[in-house]
Amino acid sequence: MRSNRAALRAGASMAATLPMIAGALALGIPAAHAADSPTRDTLAGTKPAWATTKADKGSTPDSSQVSARVYLAGDAAGLAAYAKAVADPSSAAYGKYLSAGQAQARFGASAAQVAAVKSWLTAAGLKVTGTTEHYVSVSGEVAAAEKAFGTQLHNYAKSGRTYRAPAKAASAPAGLDGAVLTVTGLDNAPHKANSKDQLPPPDAVFKNAGPFSSYYGSNVAKTLPSAYGKKIPYAVQGYTGKQLRAAYGAGKYTGKGVRVAITDAYASPTIAFDSATYAKAHGDGAWKTSQLKQVLPAQFTRTKECGASGWYGEETLDVEAVHAVAPDANVTYVGAASCYDDDLLDSLSKVVDNHLADIVSNSWGDVEASQTPDLAAAYDQVFQFGAVEGIGFYFSSGDDGDEVANTGTKQVDTPANSAWVTAVGGTSLAVGKGDKYLFETGWGTDKAVLSADGKSWTGFPGTYNSGAGGGTSKNVAQPYYQKGIVPKALATANNAAGNRVVPDISAIADPNTGFRVGQTQTFPDGSQQYAEYRIGGTSLAAPVIAAVQALAQEAHGGKAIGFANPSIYAKFGSRVYHDVTDKPAGSELAVARVDFVNGLDATGGLLTSVRSLGKDSSLSAVKGYDDVTGVGTPASGYVDSYRSKR
Repeated sequence: MRSNRAALRAGASMAATLPMIAGALALGIPAAHAADSPTRDTLAGTKPAWATTKADKGSTPDSSQVSARVYLAGDAAGLAAYAKAVADPSSAAYGKYLSAGQAQARFGASAAQVAAVKSWLTAAGLKVTGTTEHYVSVSGEVAAAEKAFGTQLHNYAKSGRTYRAPAKAASAPAGLDGAVLTVTGLDNAPHKANSKDQLPPPDAVFKNAGPFSSYYGSNVAKTLPSAYGKKIPYAVQGYTGKQLRAAYGAGKYTGKGVRVAITDAYASPTIAFDSATYAKAHGDGAWKTSQLKQVLPAQFTRTKECGASGWYGEETLDVEAVHAVAPDANVTYVGAASCYDDDLLDSLSKVVDNHLADIVSNSWGDVEASQTPDLAAAYDQVFQFGAVEGIGFYFSSGDDGDEVANTGTKQVDTPANSAWVTAVGGTSLAVGKGDKYLFETGWGTDKAVLSADGKSWTGFPGTYNSGAGGGTSKNVAQPYYQKGIVPKALATANNAAGNRVVPDISAIADPNTGFRVGQTQTFPDGSQQYAEYRIGGTSLAAPVIAAVQALAQEAHGGKAIGFANPSIYAKFGSRVYHDVTDKPAGSELAVARVDFVNGLDATGGLLTSVRSLGKDSSLSAVKGYDDVTGVGTPASGYVDSYRSKR
């Protein structure tokens, strides 16, 4: 969710400054409940941090309506422990995955627990509106919610608006014996995600202007001013699958027999045509019958609020990038009903409950300060169920660097901050003649425009434009697999005990060295036409890494790799990674870029700029692990490194 991300972002809560519960405890045992009274168990993290005494505007009227989800704990401790064991190469349980049914039977809520939870809620006056394997949804008046959850609901001032929230943490009857993991929906501040990309809205056509390089450095901008004491190349027109496969060591592997899922909100109405047209144009291999499927909700909601059409390009990018790198992998797109967390959680649960894939690419999220601990617990439970089934989740790390320029606060993105997912950072990639890998830098861009007389770059190197998300979480404890690898200065930046650092691994993301994508767009005359353009963002990096993991799973004999972080870190320091730094050649790097002012053609004029590489806000790509690229990017030995395992 990127260049357009700020416009889409909700004014979300600051509740994530509270300690994380459930899966945030260093892959340890969840501790969601604490004693509230002899007859109540506190549901930690259910009172948002913004619900302060100063912001309190008084009680919410008893007759106001509340819709909430009560998430079922099941055997939360057992789930977390087994999820860790099956993903740890040093564990005897490594790779001993369960089916979805086995996982639910072993760690899910029992029928008796579900019945007890429903009885408690209805006795308080709430109406049960739905039941899944993971939660019970309810609705009713505030008075009934207050009775059920043992707290008062008040109205609070937040970001110039008024929202409802618990005056103290919610609780559940101790007699339920820990059957409740958490409850969401008691506060009604927006909880939604944004698509992470450098896409223009697909309802307005966008094209790149030239000149271009066909590969990095092939076309030097001889008539433009120098940068860093030398002439610089024009940006590439956009790499294709052939170049990315060569850069990341695909070899003979194609992802045959591997299932990859992609989650976003909504669904592009032209995805079948666009992906088929693109594959044919770039030699990625024709899509086979049933190789691309969509799993969609009965209806979509909040289309205007979420900018539904803006998500079409995200799906297009994700599908085309996966197919370009892993052309024989089976792809299932799972669209959420909206950009709200409840709906995105439902789409992730569909993947897990039906085991639709072993690898899941997710190019969406929000800043950590917007995620409340109750939602974090719900997300982590889904990721843990996925882990015990051999499903790995890959999330883009963000496109605004340390987020200071975007939010005024240094922070990471979520759900990429979860200790149970693989956070994918971004790079600027240079692929040379003959598809030869040249180098990568951490993705971070400073932009300066050409002066009016064409003789210099105004204010060179310019201002920060975008870059890979990364940094240290304020809420999630350091997972065991990062200990001894992530530098102490990064791990302890916010907590002496150590916290999770993002990302874990990385791939191409810089739109100035980006990927060519093809999508049906609306032209000024109102016609719908297929057109191609260059794109970037960690929205690109996530599906590329997911596709590389599909190749690795094929090399692994088709057996699921599952939650990959322990394996990814176990390979750290070996030749299977490109160790990415900001100055791979020992000097500053930049490319020249020419854009149509109107996004379509030269009738509105041209804008020429210089884009400096390796300038990611306060983040730096250095030797070893770093908070821009993680352990690095896959090198030629990465895919093959999975061959002899298990």
